[in-house]
Amino acid sequence: MSSGGGSGLNRMTQIIADISLSLDGFVTGPDPGPDNGLGTGGAALHTWAFSKDPEDRRVLREATARSGAVVLGRRLFDLVDGPNGWDDETGYGAGEVGRPAFVVVTSAPPTTVRLTDLDWTFVTTGLPDAVTTARERAEAAASDRGKDLDVVLMGGGATIGSAFDAGLVDVLTLHLAPVVLGAGTALFTGGAPRGLRQRSVTVTSTATHLTYDVL
Repeated sequence: MSSGGGSGLNRMTQIIADISLSLDGFVTGPDPGPDNGLGTGGAALHTWAFSKDPEDRRVLREATARSGAVVLGRRLFDLVDGPNGWDDETGYGAGEVGRPAFVVVTSAPPTTVRLTDLDWTFVTTGLPDAVTTARERAEAAASDRGKDLDVVLMGGGATIGSAFDAGLVDVLTLHLAPVVLGAGTALFTGGAPRGLRQRSVTVTSTATHLTYDVL
């Protein structure tokens, strides 16, 4: 897909998988759960997102600014919408961007939603349909704002891994944290080999930010 500039109407919307992981390839620590969403030691994966390093701030700002719609799995939704989940200070790109549409892949929509001020769509017909819905929302937002916007797959790891294996991902952005967790939720668990073309590398004190085009 083209990655050129211009208005949101003349560039195809890209599907960008964006996730933090450890040096040994885990996106959570051991024993993740409702009260321990990132698992034991997993909070270290996201230190960069709260860093005051100017480059970390730039990476976060640019990533959230391009988000026309965001896809997440049901397990991650339950965490961010749970009692210890997002608030005004810790939500998606808090303080950095207007709130995009959120598309949740689930077998059944929740009966209640805590974060009612966010735009939620629940798709029960599978990940490809969720990505299609998110693309439509992102393209509509791009048209309204007159700027390029993309779909961001924010996780969890199983959702991104499945999308990658299914060939749904155009761009893979990894935030490699300087930590070895030893166990947890692995991002890649098999599947066919896929080629990548390195687009950019940004090194900060808290992470190495890697962006690849998926071939």
